[in-house]
Amino acid sequence: SSSPNEWDYDVFLSFRGEDTRNGFTGHLYQALCDKGFNTFIDNEGLQRGEEISAELIKAIKSSMILVIIFSQNYAFSTWCLEELTEVLECEKNGQRVLPVFYKVDPSEVRKQKGSFGLAITTHEKKFENNIEKVPRWRAVLKEAASLSGWHSSSFPEYQLIQEIIRVVSSTKLNHTKLFVAQYPIGVDSRAKFIENLLDIKSNDVRVVGIHGLGGIGKTTIAKAVYNRVADLFEGSSFLMNVRQNSRKDCSIIELQGQLLSEILGSKELKVHNTSRGINVIKERLSCKKILLILDDVDKLGQVENFLGKCDWLANGSRVIITTRDRHVLTTLEIDPLIYEVVQLDRHEALQLFSKCAFKKDKPEADYLQLTNQFISYANGLPLALQIIGSDLRGRSIRQWESELEKYKDIPNKKIQNILKVSFEGLDKNEQDIFLDIACFFQGLSKNYVVDILAACNLYPDSGIPNLIDKCLIRVEFDKLWMHDLIQQMGREIVQQESNVLGKRTRLWCYDDALEVLKENTGSAEIRGIMLCSHKPTTVTLAANTFKRMRNLKFVIVHNVHIRKELKYLPNGLRLLQLPNYPFPLPSNFCPQKLVTLEMPGSCI
Repeated sequence: SSSPNEWDYDVFLSFRGEDTRNGFTGHLYQALCDKGFNTFIDNEGLQRGEEISAELIKAIKSSMILVIIFSQNYAFSTWCLEELTEVLECEKNGQRVLPVFYKVDPSEVRKQKGSFGLAITTHEKKFENNIEKVPRWRAVLKEAASLSGWHSSSFPEYQLIQEIIRVVSSTKLNHTKLFVAQYPIGVDSRAKFIENLLDIKSNDVRVVGIHGLGGIGKTTIAKAVYNRVADLFEGSSFLMNVRQNSRKDCSIIELQGQLLSEILGSKELKVHNTSRGINVIKERLSCKKILLILDDVDKLGQVENFLGKCDWLANGSRVIITTRDRHVLTTLEIDPLIYEVVQLDRHEALQLFSKCAFKKDKPEADYLQLTNQFISYANGLPLALQIIGSDLRGRSIRQWESELEKYKDIPNKKIQNILKVSFEGLDKNEQDIFLDIACFFQGLSKNYVVDILAACNLYPDSGIPNLIDKCLIRVEFDKLWMHDLIQQMGREIVQQESNVLGKRTRLWCYDDALEVLKENTGSAEIRGIMLCSHKPTTVTLAANTFKRMRNLKFVIVHNVHIRKELKYLPNGLRLLQLPNYPFPLPSNFCPQKLVTLEMPGSCI
């Protein structure tokens, strides 16, 4: 059998030539061709002898949809009966078979009555020495007549043809491959891994979660998997952007309707409210082996809108869920297999960036050094590599250099908007934890940071695991880390709080922090300030420079010698890093909330 995704023909027509070639079948063939369907119809030169040709068998196996037109003299043709046998073998492999009973009753075909009974009796006499052939034909006639199809007496001919075209169109639409990516670098290996988790040959029910940060390629991988396996199921549906489309009840109803339409091949079934839709999906699909992909899910309820408790899926069914939040997967009623998408390796990143920037597998020699710098900046994130590479295509080296410097200070908006979705889904405490880590605590011990943030009433013992589930941070060797672009996104959020430095909640850039401290322009908005220099330096600050920062929680000083004694520090400090400070702490400083004090080389 051909690969389930590679069809030579959309439709194969099986019919008795002398009955319908110049009538119904000819009209159907022309209508299918007019609608753009690549349709196979045998010419009379192929029908020679008792056995069907290898050419015809190949055409049957390489056709997506097989239409059988039963007519008065169909069963008298041994050729047609052998063709029917091949057709029904292909039906077992996932090809769709549509019977049309043209001026014959389905019961005549199923029970071999009337002309079909007479034909079978004739064959029994002719093939009395071949005891297997005729019983096999009886069986396939009975099987084919039991399939859902059309009886010509129920429709005018033109309407029957329109109905067949509607079903063919719907079936082909569901079998049409999804566009994966212009340059699907690294997708194939990851899709194969998901396929192994799905284990299509197993007859159990499986849910596979594809988990990772925004822009890592979850949806792209899911599309590739869908294209590879969808035809192995009785029905399949790929629901895009579930999170975004679940904001309104009417949008959920539309998605439920789409699911039913794609799997059942009919748009006639209407859903009027979400609750009823859940039960309609269960009732209509529980007997079908289906593939369902729910793309970009961020809440358990979004899964329940389509699958309820996941307890009704038929044996062999598979569900794939893509999400940024691992917690959604671990709270499902059915235990999922979870695949976390890894970043592109250096070779894959170079190839993807080169395709986008140069339309080649490798960069041009003059651009190699800059290419490597951009690849380091993107840090294996496919979204960033594609956007940056495409934006740089056709530009001069000088423009590349300028863009590289700009990206360090001003992140690309397209990239940031994708990454920011995860941040916007956090509650206020989790947002503060994320921003504190992005601005001050990346690379530090998890336990160290938890103690500090707990003292700020941010509940990090639950907040940090939630950030990990959402791929915003990770823990490696007990240290907190995040992707470079995620950190840049967090810092950009803080910078957008105000054009006035002293009114931002966090200051981590040395020049910004020094300006606010020297000019005494701080405010109650500031919760953390970091004054860290790359090389040892000495500064003079006003004695009351921290006076206006009454909500300050963190003061982090490194490689900076403060020349003049400070007369005020906020009592709400939780972290004070002030090494080599040559003066005593202010006499009015009451550090009752202080968790961490780091002042080596000081006068305390």
